[in-house]
Amino acid sequence: MKDKKLLTSFVYVVVGSVLFAFAVNMFIVPLNLFNGGVVGIAQLIRTMLVETLHLDIKFDIAGIINSLLNLPLFLMAYKSLSKHFFLLTLTSVVTQTIAFTLIPIMPIVPDVLTSVIIGGLIGGFGIGLTLQHGGSGGGTDILGVYMAIKSPKFSVGKLSIGVNALIYIICALKFELSTAIYSIIYAVIFGMVVDKVHTQNIVMSAMIFTRNKAVKKAILHEMTRGVTCWEGKGAYTDTETDILMTVISKYEVNHLHDLVLGLDPKAFIILSEGMQVTGNYERRLL
Repeated sequence: MKDKKLLTSFVYVVVGSVLFAFAVNMFIVPLNLFNGGVVGIAQLIRTMLVETLHLDIKFDIAGIINSLLNLPLFLMAYKSLSKHFFLLTLTSVVTQTIAFTLIPIMPIVPDVLTSVIIGGLIGGFGIGLTLQHGGSGGGTDILGVYMAIKSPKFSVGKLSIGVNALIYIICALKFELSTAIYSIIYAVIFGMVVDKVHTQNIVMSAMIFTRNKAVKKAILHEMTRGVTCWEGKGAYTDTETDILMTVISKYEVNHLHDLVLGLDPKAFIILSEGMQVTGNYERRLL
């Protein structure tokens, strides 16, 4: 079962990485715009090398430069984060490198604003999918995931937007101002979609009404989530009921649902999304 789940994760990571490379090569690079993060830095280096050395290269070397820049971050991921995360992130970056090289750079949508919106949606969905299934797109995603674990107020998308601000200041100084402006629009849309798809960043509260005393122990030990409980009474049946309260990520909803209903098919569950949590709440990866 675990092997099947791991294989599924690898498939989603590959698909997400290809979608990201597709968005960049089809919607961003053809319009001389720049991605954010380490990929954006790689694109800047590529542009400067081509202009300075007058290189005539038939494929985009930004993917190769991106891989080289990711090497020290891979070391951090290997030492600080899980082996599962490291392997999936390595898969993502290798896939990106191949996809950046093989996918032709050609404009699909001539309108710049439309192109950055579509590119941000597709690229953000691709990286969000990669994060959701336990990996990352490399670069600032590794730092973002690491910081998201350490701080409950942090997210991958927020770090992406922050780093991108520096990159686009360079773009504004070196290239036309419009290049930076449209690239920023792309980055903001990209970051918002990443956080929306990356469900570990979406916090939910769950209120559970059950008569089975084993439910709270299962949440504590199998999901390792804290539970607050108190006794209640049904107004119609006048029978005693345990009322349980816990906080989980959106990704854990199905696990909670199966766990609770497996023990008590008559349990009643209320879920609430988009809340803020202050205190001892742990963000997790797969």
